[in-house]
Amino acid sequence: MSDPPLFALLNEVSIIEHLARNRLERALPEGLRVSHFVVLNHLVRMGDGRSLVRIARAVQVERPAMTNTIQKLEARGLVRLEPDPRDGRGKLVFLTPAGRAAREEAVAIAQAAVAPVAGDVSVAEIEMVLPVLRRLRAALDRARD
Repeated sequence: MSDPPLFALLNEVSIIEHLARNRLERALPEGLRVSHFVVLNHLVRMGDGRSLVRIARAVQVERPAMTNTIQKLEARGLVRLEPDPRDGRGKLVFLTPAGRAAREEAVAIAQAAVAPVAGDVSVAEIEMVLPVLRRLRAALDRARD
């Protein structure tokens, strides 16, 4: 008996994510974790000036874990915090130039770490499946709350 197609797809994506995350974790510069890269990447994709709570929700982690990650990024000079003008207790997170550069370096490292082992998957094939995966991600993102 074979698994339903949607489950099989999600299972493959999960395994790919796990393998790629482990490979990236080993390749990143000393002190930079995948969780840090996820935040830097989110800020590049979605824009600066996001609250800690909003970032935590977007990447599906608890607020204390996000606070810890942001503190580590701030200590490395990769992000800066500013008071949230709409919420005196909140902080907004902004990438620094060093943070943008670290994200670009991590993207290059990720590409270099995965490309040699994914050599039999062509760029055309990747471009073909990306729209479907993006639609699935968007649907799951909309349904999470």
